Amino acid sequence: MTTPAAATRRVSRALDALRHGWAIRVTDEGGGYDLLPAETAFTQPGVYAAQMLVSAARAATLKLANQREAAVPEAPVLIHGADPFSLSRARDLADPARDLASPMSGPYRADPIEAVEAARAAMELARLAGILPAFLVASGVEVAESVSAQDLAAFKDPLNLTVQARARLPVEACEEAEIIAFRARDDLREHVALVIGQQDNAVAPLVRLHSECLTGDILGSLKCDCGPQLQAALARMAEETGTGGWGVLLYLRQEGRGIGLINKLRAYQLQDQGFDTVDANERLGLPSEARDFPVAARMLDLIGARQIRLMTNNPAKVAALQELGIDVVERVAHQLPPNPHNVRYLATKRDRTGHILT
Repeated sequence: MTTPAAATRRVSRALDALRHGWAIRVTDEGGGYDLLPAETAFTQPGVYAAQMLVSAARAATLKLANQREAAVPEAPVLIHGADPFSLSRARDLADPARDLASPMSGPYRADPIEAVEAARAAMELARLAGILPAFLVASGVEVAESVSAQDLAAFKDPLNLTVQARARLPVEACEEAEIIAFRARDDLREHVALVIGQQDNAVAPLVRLHSECLTGDILGSLKCDCGPQLQAALARMAEETGTGGWGVLLYLRQEGRGIGLINKLRAYQLQDQGFDTVDANERLGLPSEARDFPVAARMLDLIGARQIRLMTNNPAKVAALQELGIDVVERVAHQLPPNPHNVRYLATKRDRTGHILT
């Protein structure tokens, strides 16, 4: 019987292999596939594949004759073409940002997927690795790691997260602050919590879940409202300390709502072509919402904050935390004025992802 630690090792090695362009084998009880990542694989003479595993979103774009438009854009679809797929051709098919420069030539057909859970696991592994969800179904290539769908389920256990370090950290918003760093054995990303004021678990803290945004938090991007939201949240928490309250900022290393920095920038390219934020993610074959809220719930639990007042305009965050055992006693609105560059972004959050912006 496999152990959680062994499963974690296999998935970790598989993710590393995908980032480096090596083939992996993904299996389930029904079988499996040897998969070469289309985006990162290095050129290998003679490597051609009769089939590719792509997302349903890409399959719909390819206008497959026997493929209905999928309700789940990141669902797997197995396709074949009139000729075998080269690595170059596979990359053109994988990246929708190349569609205008490299028109897709067909015809393509969808094939039955025998190992459905393995195919779904492959799509999720691609997202976790931060690469495009597209693979050559290869034969005769060296496989760097073999991983199962069950391994992936064990890998994503939020109980893997533990506190690793904590220290006093005066910040501009409030000099009385402490930073707490968390690490999971299944994740190289290090999430942090910033506690503002004196922690008192008898009082529900003001909490903000803030997903990492390099472009907004650090570079001052005007395409989103992440940077201003971060600073406004800290300022609001500092105000709480004047009336005996306290705050917790969870800084979650989940760039681009969980799709990663590079894929987020690909989505920006598609937005420049006219797609909104939801459609851009889905056209990449990635979910429009892939953040790991169980990690946030685990962080709050480790801090001891089981009753909170949550700063958010997103009712789905409230529901997600409550389902995970965190008592959200109040939703605190967190709205900032738009600028000319993020008006459409904010409207999309309101109209398509249920945010309350009034």
